Amino acid sequence: MRISRLLIPVLLLAVITSCAHKTPDLERVALLEVEGKFLYLDQVQQVIPPNTTPKDSTEITKSFIKKWVTDVLMYENAKRNITNESEIDLLVEDYRKSLIIHQYQQKIIEERLPKEPSEAEMQAFYKKYSDQLELKENIIQGLLLIVPNKAQKLGSVRSWVQSGSSKSLESIEKYSIRNAISYDYFGDKWLPFAEILKKMPIQVQDPTNYVASHRFVETSDSTQHYFLRIAAYRNIGQVEPYEMAKDKIANILLNKHKSEFILKFEKELYDDAVQDEDVSFFKK
Repeated sequence: MRISRLLIPVLLLAVITSCAHKTPDLERVALLEVEGKFLYLDQVQQVIPPNTTPKDSTEITKSFIKKWVTDVLMYENAKRNITNESEIDLLVEDYRKSLIIHQYQQKIIEERLPKEPSEAEMQAFYKKYSDQLELKENIIQGLLLIVPNKAQKLGSVRSWVQSGSSKSLESIEKYSIRNAISYDYFGDKWLPFAEILKKMPIQVQDPTNYVASHRFVETSDSTQHYFLRIAAYRNIGQVEPYEMAKDKIANILLNKHKSEFILKFEKELYDDAVQDEDVSFFKK
């Protein structure tokens, strides 16, 4: 059904045709021709997302056809009016050469380099350059439990959150299944303190001092009760924890390895070509 609906607006636009008609691909449904270029139904269908309404399909079709025709006309007009085709050909060839070289480099990198740097190398980098890994925001580890104001056992919940022991965490986990509005445990990862504050009805003027002076925060609003445990914290300007910096360090080292590998590969390629006399130097 969608194909037939598409054909109506498409065929209305098909008046844009070239004076000198060429032969379209007979195995495809041609919709229009301009400057000897054909637009086919399957090309239009590819840009229409699944489950699109007939109205939206029509609008997408019109927009795509207009853009396609405009691009063809601009390109053909440009070809007829430019005078530096040879320069463009050189640029295209240079670009093509760069693309091929890049693809080849990526292929040999994937084949010959490890996917990730070693843990020892990342640890060494972290130790050596830790002064360059300063935090830009306050971060914490802990948990945030939000329950209805009329939830049962609030006293017990308070004790569990304050404790933070394995047994208490187990009790919180079981309790949260039936009673919690939300339960975020982040005792094994670091989160920005500002992200946690967005979930609580409290205003903090000095986040740096606040996380340093609070291990347990309890507050409420008209409908909900909030329990926050801050098990660990690091403030702005301190060294980023290794767990957080690990991905960043891995990317830095991988890029370094790739650069060094390509430089070494290019040098060996050149040296081997000279040694094997594949390069002929002409004496002046």
